[in-house]
Amino acid sequence: MKETYVKKALNYFDSGYACSQAVLLAFSSNYGIDDETAKKISSTFGGGMGRLRQKCGALTGAFMVLGLEFGNTEPLDMETKLSAYAKVRELDKLAEEIYGTTQCAEILKKYVKSTDEVEQRKHHQIICRKVVGDAAALVYSIIKDNK
Repeated sequence: MKETYVKKALNYFDSGYACSQAVLLAFSSNYGIDDETAKKISSTFGGGMGRLRQKCGALTGAFMVLGLEFGNTEPLDMETKLSAYAKVRELDKLAEEIYGTTQCAEILKKYVKSTDEVEQRKHHQIICRKVVGDAAALVYSIIKDNK
């Protein structure tokens, strides 16, 4: 089952969707969110938050999935809110163990040889595609382990 979500995320990414969109889209139908809404909600998180190269977009897409699965709906429900935050930190830690960082710019610097490769969007195949697949797998595992 995990492979199904990874494959879906990679297919979206390979079709040209941002890393954040690819991860959210792989799971969004499970939560009754139509594709158009999922695409729009996650569209500005790619490239490390609007190409600011901050928090990895694949992870922010996965964080959105965690919110859909575990997030709170009542403002004073601190138990649910804090539990969901803990799952975000867990996912972030797991990704950091894999890549040494969860910051887009640092991941690119570590895995991509030149700024030319980034300008030519080669980073998508060099590292971003792998992070998308890993983010989908990690968020799936966290959801499955907490059911």
